[in-house]
Amino acid sequence: MANIRQKVLITGGGGLLGHYLNNFVSVDYDILTLYRSRIGNCVNFNSMQVDITNFKLLSKCISEYKPDYIIHCAAVSNPSKADELGESEVYDANCSATEHIVRSAESIRAKIIYTSTDLVYDGNLGSYLDESAKLKPLTLYARTKFLGEVILQTGCRNFLIARVPLLFGYEYGVSKNNFTEMIENFQNGRRVRLFYDQFRTPLSVRETARIITCLLKTRFNNDIINLSSKRRVSRVEIGEMVCTYGNFNRYLIDSVSMNSVAGLVGVADVSLNINKLLRLGIEPASIEEMVEKEAAYMKTNFRN
Repeated sequence: MANIRQKVLITGGGGLLGHYLNNFVSVDYDILTLYRSRIGNCVNFNSMQVDITNFKLLSKCISEYKPDYIIHCAAVSNPSKADELGESEVYDANCSATEHIVRSAESIRAKIIYTSTDLVYDGNLGSYLDESAKLKPLTLYARTKFLGEVILQTGCRNFLIARVPLLFGYEYGVSKNNFTEMIENFQNGRRVRLFYDQFRTPLSVRETARIITCLLKTRFNNDIINLSSKRRVSRVEIGEMVCTYGNFNRYLIDSVSMNSVAGLVGVADVSLNINKLLRLGIEPASIEEMVEKEAAYMKTNFRN
């Protein structure tokens, strides 16, 4: 008798991380991927248009599909956009929706992987923070992602909170990010302002999706895990790598301080320790490999 494939429901399937999760997870699992307005590659998979703040439809979708796992990555994920939208709307998307997902998951005993952020950490405690480091979210976005963690910890019997770092990558037709805008500027000979005094351990979105898919195969049970590359870098260093691998002019980089941006809530260092991830036998690609692959991909596929 053929093996029955387990089912995975993915929220945020129309976003950049969702795009790659659709590709990776569907190899070994049956998926239902949810999108709000931008369909992306969801059109190629079993998919459904669901705004996660339509709580009734969201709960109905989960209860009818009955997934074994839910990968919950839909959110208002841009700190600046979160500030523009305001507390009520961001709370609904990042907290209330998570609460409804947890309730629905509990009713069918589904396991949840929840994508959180490195920005829940205090950025002034030194480098390579492990999962027990002090949490001090400074922005509305980070606070609501932290509250999402609390919702999982208090209401879910089987979850994994994956704290993801600064993500970068490109896929035509999917939402832009600072990385894609940086490469577009380089390609058009425009100057790029990058911080020299903020340190992260970034991952490409495709590498993040690969790692999350690997985590599906582990026996997680009410745990928190950092996802990141091994190397701590500034945004200037990322830009310099992009120039090296994309053959761009590095003199287009303006190295600036976070303090030069009015109103920015900056974090000096939220680089992550990933010893727990490594003990699971999951090895991320090097930052150089990831930047080279993404820069080459975007350079080939860039469209004005």
